Amino acid sequence: MFLLDWLRNAVSWILVQFHSIFSIPFGEASGWAWALSIVGLVVVIRILLIPLFVKQIKAQRNMQLIQPEIKKIQKQYAGDRERQSQEMMKLYRETGTNPLSSCLPLLLQMPIFFALFSVLQGIAMNNPQGVFTWPQYAYLVPQFREATIFGAPLYGTFLDASETANPINTRIVALILIILMTVTTFTTQRQLIVKNMSDDNPIVRQQKIMLYVFPFMFAVGGVNFPIGVLIYWFTTNLWSMGQQFYVIRNNPQPNTPAYAAWEQRKKEKEARKAVRRGEVASVDEALAPPEPEPIKRAQPKKQSRSQRKRGPGGTEPEPGKS
Repeated sequence: MFLLDWLRNAVSWILVQFHSIFSIPFGEASGWAWALSIVGLVVVIRILLIPLFVKQIKAQRNMQLIQPEIKKIQKQYAGDRERQSQEMMKLYRETGTNPLSSCLPLLLQMPIFFALFSVLQGIAMNNPQGVFTWPQYAYLVPQFREATIFGAPLYGTFLDASETANPINTRIVALILIILMTVTTFTTQRQLIVKNMSDDNPIVRQQKIMLYVFPFMFAVGGVNFPIGVLIYWFTTNLWSMGQQFYVIRNNPQPNTPAYAAWEQRKKEKEARKAVRRGEVASVDEALAPPEPEPIKRAQPKKQSRSQRKRGPGGTEPEPGKS
C-alpha cells in the first residue's frame, strides 16, 4: 500500500502543478484546465519512461538477431523441453536479451494508471486522495468536482453517468473516449506487427494476441473508467503511436518491411545528392538498375584462299581427290 500511496501523492501533485499553469488561461474551475493537466501528467510519465523504451527497442532488435540460434536450439533439443529452456536462458544471458523488456513500459504504467483512477474516484466520492488531503490543496477538491468538459465531469463514468448532473453528456463523452482509446490501442499494436516485425520473430505471436486482447479489455473495462482516466490512456496511446512511428521510420529492425522502406529512402537520398552534384540528370536515372553489358559475339576470322584450300585439318587435299 505504501507504493500506491506514494504514487497517489506523486500523480496528484503533478496534476496540481500543471493545473496552476493551465488555470491562468482557462480559470481554476475549468474542466479544460484539469483535462490538460492530465495530458501534462502523461508527458511527464512518458519522458521518464524513454530509457525503458530504448531498452525495449534494443531487446526487440536482439531477439531478431538471435533468431537463427533460437531455431537451432529448438531443433537440437526438440524432445527435451527442460534442456531447451536451459539453453535458451543461457543464450539470453550471453546476448544480454530480455524477452520481457518489450512489456516493461506498459507494466510500469499500470500502477500509475491505478493511482490516477484512485485519485479521480476519491474526487467523485468526496473522499480526497493524495495531495488533495493536504490543507493547502483542499480548496481544489470542490473545484475539481464541479469541473466539466462538454458538460461531463472528469470523475464521471459511462456506467455511473446517472449520478452526474448531465448523464447524457457524460455517457457521450465517455463513449467517444472509449472508442478512441480502443482504436488507438489496436492501431499502435498493428503498426508494430505489420511494419517492424518479421514473421519468424517469436514475439510476433505474443504481439498478435495483445493486438486483440488489449483493445477488447479496454473496450469492456472502459465503461468503468472515469473520463479523466480515459483522457490519460488516450493521450498515452497517441504518444506511443508517434514514438513508435519515429522509431520504425528511423531505426527499423532488419528483415522487416520497415527496414526495406528505410533502405529505399537511403537510396533516394543518395540519388538526390548525385543530382545536385551533377552526376546524373534525374533521381529516376540514379535509381535505375545498371544496364547489362551487351554480349560480344565472336566474329569468325577471315581466311585466306590458301587456308580455305587446306581445309579444316590444315593440310592440302591430295591431287585427284575432291
